[in-house]
Amino acid sequence: MAKGAKRTTHRSVSGSKLYAVRDAKGRFVDIQTYKRAHGQDLKRKSKKESGK
Repeated sequence: MAKGAKRTTHRSVSGSKLYAVRDAKGRFVDIQTYKRAHGQDLKRKSKKESGK
């Protein structure tokens, strides 16, 4: 995933929360489960997660 890329949330068919990153043309570049992405954000002390 590109550094600083905006992530949007989606739901899978089974109902789990997903983060998706799109490129400039709107195609999906990366899709991760919320649990996995959130864990990495906490490990790396991302700006979005540091305030909580």
